[in-house]
Amino acid sequence: MRRFFTKEVIIGLCVAVAILILCFGIEFLKGINVFKPSNFYVAQYENVEGLEIAAPVLIDGYKVGQVREINFNYSNPGKIEVLMALNKELHLPVDSKALIGSTLLSGSYIDIKLGQSSEMLPLGSEIMSGSTPDLMSSISNDVLPAVSAMVPKIDSLLVSVNNLVSDPSLEVSIKNIETLTANLSATSQSLNTLMNRQVPGILNGANMAVTNLDTITANLSILSEELNRLPLNQTMENVNGLTANLVKFTGNLNNPNSTLGELTQDSELYDKLNRLTADIDSLIIDIKKNPKRYISIKLL
Repeated sequence: MRRFFTKEVIIGLCVAVAILILCFGIEFLKGINVFKPSNFYVAQYENVEGLEIAAPVLIDGYKVGQVREINFNYSNPGKIEVLMALNKELHLPVDSKALIGSTLLSGSYIDIKLGQSSEMLPLGSEIMSGSTPDLMSSISNDVLPAVSAMVPKIDSLLVSVNNLVSDPSLEVSIKNIETLTANLSATSQSLNTLMNRQVPGILNGANMAVTNLDTITANLSILSEELNRLPLNQTMENVNGLTANLVKFTGNLNNPNSTLGELTQDSELYDKLNRLTADIDSLIIDIKKNPKRYISIKLL
């Protein structure tokens, strides 16, 4: 009977096993676990630059799968089909999106934005796709225009600074500042010398003023004691009596029935006094004019 496990068969089986081990080893090195069950979804992109097989698929930064295949869609030119293997427990809402993102160090990845729909995508179906702007695109679109707009302003600023530095008046201003600083230093020294000389005299004057103030305070205290010894009560009583007499006298003047009231308020007496004054005045005038009428001088 012919033996089945000949040397050639054994060699072929060893080669086949080696090939299988090599394939599984390559997949394992890529990070693909062919024995782990997965849910497959497809996304189509116009540009997958930087995206490679075994690239991570993330949700909020957590790895939920990886890219299994990247194929050019010949039936729809311009589209590249990406097959994603996700965890078996993960199911995607129909309004979810698979966005391609990239980093400077780890390359590109797929970031899934879960939708809010209660309806789930069937396994193997296509998910909506898109891309997020990478760092270089953000720099090109946001930073570079701002930098380009700033360059003319910076150039104008540098020209202005150059003109300012080369202006001869700047040197003159610096010399003036140095002179002013020297003057301020000399003034400060003079002020210190003056303070050292005058402050003791000022302090002595202040001490003398304090001594004089103490003397004045003592004199005021003596004056206060002397005022306390004066008979102020008797004086006030005399003043009150005098005030009462003045009030009484004023009342008599204002009373038409009193003698003083008649003298001050009788209009007829007033008129008579006026007439008497006028007559006396006329008499004096007439005496001055005709003295012989009133004075007769006989010579013997």
